[in-house]
Amino acid sequence: MNPPHPAASILDARDQRVFDAVRDLFATQGMQISMDAVAQQAGCSKQTLYSRYGSKQELLRRVMQRHVSRATAGLHSLDQGDLRGSLLRFATDYLEHCNQPHVMQARRLIATDTAQFPQEARALYRDGAGALVLHVAEWLAVRSAQGQLRHDDPHFMAELLLSMIAGVDFEKQRFHTPHRADATERRRWAEFSVDSFLRAFATPETAAALHSNQHRSFS
Repeated sequence: MNPPHPAASILDARDQRVFDAVRDLFATQGMQISMDAVAQQAGCSKQTLYSRYGSKQELLRRVMQRHVSRATAGLHSLDQGDLRGSLLRFATDYLEHCNQPHVMQARRLIATDTAQFPQEARALYRDGAGALVLHVAEWLAVRSAQGQLRHDDPHFMAELLLSMIAGVDFEKQRFHTPHRADATERRRWAEFSVDSFLRAFATPETAAALHSNQHRSFS
């Protein structure tokens, strides 16, 4: 494999600084984030941002695209035969990401701003949570075609899976109620939600294979 061109590495580093700036600003400014603030946080000019991304909407779309790509990396990190392992990696990564302090704070601020910025809020959903559901649905559809999951509506399956992984823990956090603040507790919940999903959707052949491997919920 050829090493990346040096210029590409520099461009990636510039993008990362800008994306990190957007991430940090979401946690302090919510939907009221501005290109001026991003430029100041990233250490560049606003003109550079517009020449590179075209608009604030396109910048936020690319930030969300990077987020979805990272969130779903776990689905593709293991061998295709390891259905449970892939889902568990995805569920664990998803919970760990959503429990990062800056993510929790950003969610709170964005939720309070949606009425004031409805168009921007819809775009954030489409490029963030909406795109995540679509990506997971496509992955589940492939696994159904391979005979690991029974055939059903993949979009319903994806939404159900994400709901099971999230549970009501984020609602508990929002109302300052004791929640799964420990990584070990989140891992146990990830296992429970994934195993429950597989009990509902795994084909008999897949369930038998999981049982033979002595996974907890299938033993």
